[in-house]
Amino acid sequence: MIDNHGRKSLMTLFLVFGTSTTYGAWDLEGGWVQRLRKYLDQRQFNNPDLYYVVYNLGISGDTSKGMLERFEFETKQRLALRDKGEEVIILICVGVNDSIYNNKTKKNQVDLNKYTSNIEKLIRLAKKYTNKVIFVGNKPIDEKRVDPIPWLDGCSYKKEFVELYDNKIAELCKKNNILFFDVYHTFIKIKNYNKLLTDGVHPSTEGHKIIYEIVRDLLINKKII
Repeated sequence: MIDNHGRKSLMTLFLVFGTSTTYGAWDLEGGWVQRLRKYLDQRQFNNPDLYYVVYNLGISGDTSKGMLERFEFETKQRLALRDKGEEVIILICVGVNDSIYNNKTKKNQVDLNKYTSNIEKLIRLAKKYTNKVIFVGNKPIDEKRVDPIPWLDGCSYKKEFVELYDNKIAELCKKNNILFFDVYHTFIKIKNYNKLLTDGVHPSTEGHKIIYEIVRDLLINKKII
């Protein structure tokens, strides 16, 4: 990439895979990923030697199964024109929709064993493109408002399963030497954290701000940006 001064700057590409929270649902500022983009844009404006591109690849309702099906295609499309040596950073946030519990069948939308297999496959795929793979953990839910889920007949988000699936990702990240950014425990330490959830599962504007700050600060502290 040639900047306004005729100098060549290497680009850093962020590919952020996720669900509706990654997409930015219920935030007038565009969600935590858009906030991260604005922060990186500002760094770029302040330093012409930097050049960042952030792709928000969040899809509402997505699961590890759906993400696995689209991951490689979407990654290849966005890396096709990059220059050799340009850095790629992949962030993945998934699990809360996998954990959805069907009150009739007594099963999760994606059972834990299949979920584990899907995450391990996602890790292997991501490592084909970069050694900077990061999983962003899920936030807690307000069970009183989503058990049952008002917009999904016969199904529930349950605290025990949200925690179980989040802990599984943390375990797999440790096993595979992948960074895991813990969001869950930051939220539950906040008094009345339920007020940060607009409908019991999606974060409010303030909730998105908190997720953004967690991700931004850890990216800085880990010297990734």
